[in-house]
Amino acid sequence: MRSYFKSSVFILSTIPFLLIIYKILFNKLGPEPVKEITHFTGEWTLVFICLTLAMSPLKRFTNFTFWVKVRRMLGLFVFFYATLHLLTYIVIDYRFDWQQITDDVVKKKYIFIGFAAWVLLIPLVITSSQKMIIALKHNWKKLHRLIYVIAIFGSLHYIWLSKTIFFKPLIYSLVIIFLLLLRIRFKKTT
Repeated sequence: MRSYFKSSVFILSTIPFLLIIYKILFNKLGPEPVKEITHFTGEWTLVFICLTLAMSPLKRFTNFTFWVKVRRMLGLFVFFYATLHLLTYIVIDYRFDWQQITDDVVKKKYIFIGFAAWVLLIPLVITSSQKMIIALKHNWKKLHRLIYVIAIFGSLHYIWLSKTIFFKPLIYSLVIIFLLLLRIRFKKTT
């Protein structure tokens, strides 16, 4: 049952990638294809951040451990879609114009914070294996709390990109705040 569950989560997680490939191959990206790919991959990054953050509260509220069994996979899909988002910007949009990219990272706060979020994902990906969990012991949990910072950075990236707060960025921000608040454990008083 659990292997079917994990396999199903993996297959479902690849659907956005297959959808964007379909749109590219069949010229279904609309009048601004680069913008469409960039927004599509960025939004799916936020979706997977929310899904990853939801796994621990789901385990706590349902007492089913299979939620945390897929958390690592969902976290790796965060990195996958975030990397596609970044590569769209670097390769397709700016065509490896490193001077312009560097200027954007330094001068535009939404690009800076988005890039910072991607950089913070790297140690999480590197240490996501079972061997690293064993090697890092209790420090592994401390390191992987970076996902909270990454979630906030991703939310800010979307809000600042929008110039003004639009509905979608606000919804993602509220969902992320809610999921982070679920992690606060209140001590029972006697």
